[in-house]
Amino acid sequence: MSQDTKPTESDATAGARDLLLQTASDIMREGDIVDISLSELSLRSGLNSALVKYYFGNKAGLMRALLDRDMADIVKAVDALMAKDMAPEQRLRRHIGAVVDTYFKTPYLNRLLMRLVRESDPEEAHRIADSYLTPLSRAYDKLIKDGVKEGVFRAVDPQLFYFTTTGACDRFFSSRLVLKHCYDTEALTEELRDRYREHCIDFIMAGILAR
Repeated sequence: MSQDTKPTESDATAGARDLLLQTASDIMREGDIVDISLSELSLRSGLNSALVKYYFGNKAGLMRALLDRDMADIVKAVDALMAKDMAPEQRLRRHIGAVVDTYFKTPYLNRLLMRLVRESDPEEAHRIADSYLTPLSRAYDKLIKDGVKEGVFRAVDPQLFYFTTTGACDRFFSSRLVLKHCYDTEALTEELRDRYREHCIDFIMAGILAR
């Protein structure tokens, strides 16, 4: 169907909105991109592309909704982890592993976040920061302070540690061209994810542990 075709009531079925979001996510992950074509979205999802306007207003609204979906899941997971009765070292190891898993699943996420913050008006940029970045920053601050208090972590800057951790985990999965041209592979396999998860945990923990 063309983008100009008005969606019918039968088009706007339960689950159509989620399907559009997941299809957009799949396209960006597979193509290592931070954009989509509405015609490809329609073809891949089997849905009328006019539903993008129906549910999201426009393609930019779809991108914001996708960011909200993915980032909200991260904040909920971090909140749940911080609420567990768990030693700081164990909690941090589990968190680093989860960050690697997140970027394996959604390697476009950090690039999409930066793009939307940069291209949005100040009000929307503040909403994104207040909803997702600030809660994560507070969690890192508490996580490190808890570890320092118990004598297992060095007193590192939580802000810099956030960039170190997310940068290391994100960079690998958003560098498919490097994998392709230098290492003759661009497949983000589960085996590669598992190896990189272990690698990141070992290296990052070696930098923060007090012993």
